[in-house]
Amino acid sequence: MSTASVSFRPGAVLADLLPASRVRDIALVAGGAALTGLAAQIAVPVPGSPVPVTGQTFAALLVGTAFGARRGFLALALYALLGTAGVPWFADGTSGAGGASFGYVLGMLLAATLAGAFAQRGADRSVARTAGTMVLSSAVIYAVGVPYLMAATGMSLSAAVAAGLTPFLIGDALKAALAMGALPAAWKLAGRRG
Repeated sequence: MSTASVSFRPGAVLADLLPASRVRDIALVAGGAALTGLAAQIAVPVPGSPVPVTGQTFAALLVGTAFGARRGFLALALYALLGTAGVPWFADGTSGAGGASFGYVLGMLLAATLAGAFAQRGADRSVARTAGTMVLSSAVIYAVGVPYLMAATGMSLSAAVAAGLTPFLIGDALKAALAMGALPAAWKLAGRRG
């Protein structure tokens, strides 16, 4: 059975397959924030860059896509607010606003919202559309993160691109490939059970 024959309500995302309740939504938002914080601890330093490679971008996009725009935004907003308030769950166990990589956290908030909006339009149900969702949402992260990196460090645009974008493109491609396989497969599985 293909996902096209599954009769889920328009605008549904994977999280909507769970029974609807306020408790579900609160648990998803808190869980999405926690998943992002946990994934941020998978951090690999990049020589010459104050920004490490982390799992938090993948978690943020996955949260947005699986939860939808509103819950994705709320999960990443909770992540950002608690991290700013002192919870040590930004990359490498850091917290607070103003670090060189904080712009990427803000970008992830917007990217999760965008990915969720695309998912609500069915963009997570095929490999090609999931790829487009991941590419555009990742671009949002860089559109906020790189200028913030420039402002926080005094780097030129070319230096900020070299330190805060270029080293991450291969990892982002791998994360997108994981999402391209996992999300459509989850819908296909749901269609078989639905």
